Amino acid sequence: MPDSRLIAIDPSLRCSGYAVLESDGRRHRALEYGVIRNHPALRPSACLVAIHERVRDLLGRWQPAAMAIESVIYVQSHRTAIALGAARGCAILAAAQSGLPIHEYAPRRVKQAVVGVGSAQKGQVAFMVRALLQLTETPPADAADALAIGLTHLQTAHTAARRSQPHESI
Repeated sequence: MPDSRLIAIDPSLRCSGYAVLESDGRRHRALEYGVIRNHPALRPSACLVAIHERVRDLLGRWQPAAMAIESVIYVQSHRTAIALGAARGCAILAAAQSGLPIHEYAPRRVKQAVVGVGSAQKGQVAFMVRALLQLTETPPADAADALAIGLTHLQTAHTAARRSQPHESI
């Protein structure tokens, strides 16, 4: 697998986690990560604009080859589901406008890939992300989730690339 750069998003209306990762197929490293924070007093429509603009800024600065994003999750509140869907849509739109392929991963799959347990807690995900990427500090929960989504994609892409290569004879 050649060197690749990826943007990963853990969408939310008020605190969307993001991460930009790079991989040579063996080693993965975080180039930038953080949280897109929208003030509680900000109208939802303004939050969506801010998410779209920030993701477009990251895409322009880092020029990733793909986007990985958390897929739709089950929530008990219709309002929460609509807000999450809108936040996802704004991030996906930014990537689609840039022509990027978009890969979606379910939360349980991300936790399984990074921690080894699909029911892992946020603290466990953050701890493993820090260890796997050899970070000097534990990232905020939303950023750790984005890093975990990115790691899941890089692991998946690496495995798929290995499977598609012909086996060498000894």
